[in-house]
Amino acid sequence: MIAAQHVIERALACASVDDTIVIVTDSSDATLRWAGNSMTTNGIATSRRWEVVSIVRDSTSVRVGTVSSTSVDPDDIEAVVRASEAAARSAEPADDAMPLLPRESASDPQDWDRRAQHTSIDVFGSLATELNVGFDGRDALYGFAQHRVDNVWLGTSTGLRRTFTQPTGSIEINGKRSGASAWVGTGTTDFRDVSAENMLDELSTRLGWAQNTVELPAGRYETLLPPSAVADLMIYLMWTMEGRGAQEGRTALSGAGGTRVGEKLTALPLTLYSDPRAVGLEYAPFVVAGSSSDSVSVFDNGMDIERVDWVRDGSVSALAYPRASAGKYGAPVAVPGENLVMTGGTDADLDAMVADTERGLLLTTLWYIREVDPTSLLLTGLTRDGVYAIENGRITGAVNNFRFNESPLDLLRRVTEAGATEATLPREWKDWFTRTAMPPLRIPDFHMSSVSAAQ
Repeated sequence: MIAAQHVIERALACASVDDTIVIVTDSSDATLRWAGNSMTTNGIATSRRWEVVSIVRDSTSVRVGTVSSTSVDPDDIEAVVRASEAAARSAEPADDAMPLLPRESASDPQDWDRRAQHTSIDVFGSLATELNVGFDGRDALYGFAQHRVDNVWLGTSTGLRRTFTQPTGSIEINGKRSGASAWVGTGTTDFRDVSAENMLDELSTRLGWAQNTVELPAGRYETLLPPSAVADLMIYLMWTMEGRGAQEGRTALSGAGGTRVGEKLTALPLTLYSDPRAVGLEYAPFVVAGSSSDSVSVFDNGMDIERVDWVRDGSVSALAYPRASAGKYGAPVAVPGENLVMTGGTDADLDAMVADTERGLLLTTLWYIREVDPTSLLLTGLTRDGVYAIENGRITGAVNNFRFNESPLDLLRRVTEAGATEATLPREWKDWFTRTAMPPLRIPDFHMSSVSAAQ
């Protein structure tokens, strides 16, 4: 397999249209699975995916075509380039057309000629040892751990060259005891900061809470959302914060004559932001896009990504705009992040917030989240793997599951307390988004719209 850099240079050399972008991603995956207190499968896989983006410009329009490939045969490079160029010539005119960034817009990467980094099964060494100890306990354990290293190289016909290595890992453990089920999970970059022993202790505590069960009807309850559930809801909010859609009146961020930027959501000093340089949650500090959407543009490939405060001190602060849309609407350029952090809460952890609750519910995770109404960002979904009753500052038992109906925007308008921010793994969106840090939130009237039979 030829080096990724050579794929880029050969593809650019044989291109025959006005502009060309080539993106190569070499990936390495390690996985570990267990079920019923026994390791089941583990393995290593490597792969390559590369894309050629061709841009055809004439006096009246700009057209874009993209073709991707997983081939590692160098003889296929020219055919993929030609297919991309043919797709561009037959495409509809692009409404986000801009000049590609020049080479001078980014310093030459010092490690452009490096080899791809890889993971190995050894990354799970101490984790597997701790899990084996847990397998001797009374709880039936199921779970999955994954570590992935993506090596990205990007090159354009203007001479721009950028590269980045992205390690991503996660572990989830499901425990079952006497018909009860509980879940714990965490994200990581290398598993050196993961303690399976601590995760199993937390799992055992939650399963112990479920020895007593309480049936409750649907309704509105004071509810503590743990960081994982907060992450799932705030990720969906960020995904919908597209400037163009808001300007055109199609989203919950649309306002009279424009957008809701500047609108106060909460008196709490909460800030929701993305930052490619957030310690432990880093991601590629430049745009990598094989296709355009309302929030990213292929014409911005290689552009630096800066921190974006989506909500600042409780007010809507920014929406996502590629360069073309930013110019059209007179807004600052902002790129959707691959991490999400919320700050501005107190130093209270979830245990302290439980102790300060007279009567309410503690959730574990949310799942099967779907959008009901884009104009209000109303979402529906189910609780999963543990809803617990709180009485006089103590967990008194497990409660039946519910379907909920809530909007992340409305939750921010009604939140009465935010605790300490901590790194967390979203349950619903973990396959696409693992780098989050959130506080637990207290919602005085979280809407459990119906009882769910899900177990």
